[in-house]
Amino acid sequence: MVSRRLFMYQCTCAGAALMAGFAYLREASAATFAVTHSDEEWRSLLTPDQYEVLRRSRTERPFTSPLLDEHRRGNFSCAGCNLEVFSSATKYETGTGWPSFWAPIQNAVGTEKDLSFGLVRTSVHCTRCGSHLGHVFDDGPQPTGLRYCMNGIALQFTSIEA
Repeated sequence: MVSRRLFMYQCTCAGAALMAGFAYLREASAATFAVTHSDEEWRSLLTPDQYEVLRRSRTERPFTSPLLDEHRRGNFSCAGCNLEVFSSATKYETGTGWPSFWAPIQNAVGTEKDLSFGLVRTSVHCTRCGSHLGHVFDDGPQPTGLRYCMNGIALQFTSIEA
């Protein structure tokens, strides 16, 4: 019979190995992006908070991004490489605390299964540099029914003058 302590230790080790495997796969796939940098270069190009979100797939605290209340016409770009990823025409209010969109700009984002925190979610990344932008959920408005819930710190906004 396995003791509770041994069982918890085995689960912790298995979980750590699993997460290390996911990190390895993410790092291995990074070389396939058009924009690549070493970890040291990313750290020098980004703020510490941006690095945690864009390169380590962390999530910013809700209701902290100034982009949450950005309502001008324009485009939102990846903070890692400046690729335009969302148009303000698809932004909408969700009350969740993060900028949300019902569709990305065509071919600007990719998705992958995210099994972190014991949940099954869909992670969203920039197709040019592979930076983590947020997650997409199937509880959004029509016409897509999707909610791209993005970290504001992962985005930059450029207004379009009318």
